[in-house]
Amino acid sequence: MKYRPIDLSGVKTYPLGERQNKVTVAEHFARPVSAGMGVADLLAALPDQLGSRDLLRVIDVVVAARTKGKPVVMAMGAHVLKCGLQPVLKSLIEADVITAVALNGAGAVHDYELSLIGATSEDVGAVLHCGTFGMAEETGRDINRAVREGVAAGLGFGESVGRFIIARQNPCREYSLLATCVEREIPVTVHVALGTDIIHQHPTADGAVIGQASYTDFRILASVVAELGDGGVYLNVGSAVLLPEVFLKALSIAQNLGHHVDHFTTANFDMQQHYRPLQNVVKRPTSGQSRGYTITGHHEIMLPLLAAGILDRLR
Repeated sequence: MKYRPIDLSGVKTYPLGERQNKVTVAEHFARPVSAGMGVADLLAALPDQLGSRDLLRVIDVVVAARTKGKPVVMAMGAHVLKCGLQPVLKSLIEADVITAVALNGAGAVHDYELSLIGATSEDVGAVLHCGTFGMAEETGRDINRAVREGVAAGLGFGESVGRFIIARQNPCREYSLLATCVEREIPVTVHVALGTDIIHQHPTADGAVIGQASYTDFRILASVVAELGDGGVYLNVGSAVLLPEVFLKALSIAQNLGHHVDHFTTANFDMQQHYRPLQNVVKRPTSGQSRGYTITGHHEIMLPLLAAGILDRLR
C-alpha cells in the first residue's frame, strides 16, 4: 500500500514564550572569561550545566565535609599517578582535605619508582617479547622487602612501602604519595589482585605476605568507610574495576557491623564512565539518602581544577 504525505495544515502551535525551557540565558549560561581571572571567578564563569554543575557540587560537598570534620577518601587507579599528579594530591593532603588514600597495586609500583629514580612507566610494547618487561631489579626487590618487613610489624601494604621509602631516604621521596600519607599520619591502603603487578613476577614475591598486607589494608579501608555517614565524601578516580569492587565490600562490612553510612557523597572521575564505578560507587551505595556524581574528563585536567576549587573555597 502506498502512503501519501500527511497533511500538516491542522497542526496546532502555541507561543514560544509559554513554553517551559531547561536552559535560560539568565540562569544557565557561562559568564565571559577574561585575562587574569582567579580561581573563584573562573569557576563562577562556568555554565550551570551538566558536567560543570556536577563538578561545582563535588567541590561544595568536599568543602562541607572538611568543614564538618568528615572524611574525604581519594581512591585512585595507577594512571592518575603516571599523569604526574602527586604534587596536586599532596597539596590536598597537606591542606587536610584528603583524609585517606586508596590505591591499587600498580599505583604503589609507580609511586615507589618515582620516589627512587624520579621516573616510571615502562614502554611495555618495546620489551614484552624479549622477556624483560617488569623485571627491573630494584622495583621488585624493594617493594617485596618493604611489604615483608611491614607484615612482620603488623602493617598493611601502603604503610609498609611508605615507611620503607622514608627510612631508605629515597632520593625523590617528595614525589611519593605513600610517603606523604605516612608522614601526615593518614590511612593509605593498597588493594592488590595477585598476578596483576610486575613485582609478582620477581623471585622475591611472596603471595601469602602480599595477600596479608593487602587484606590488612582492606580492613583499614572498611574502618574509614564506616565513618563516611552524615557528610563524608568518597572519590573514585581512574579505577574501572578493582577499587569500586573493594569499596562496595568495605561498605557492606560497615553496614553489617551496625555503622550508619548514609547521607554521604560519592563521585567517579574518569576519561570514560564504566559499569562498575557507575554501579558500585555512584548508584548502589547512594540509593538511600546519599548522592553520586560522574565527572568525565582527563585526570591531568580535572584533578587540578577540582583541587584549585576546593583550596580556594576553603581559604
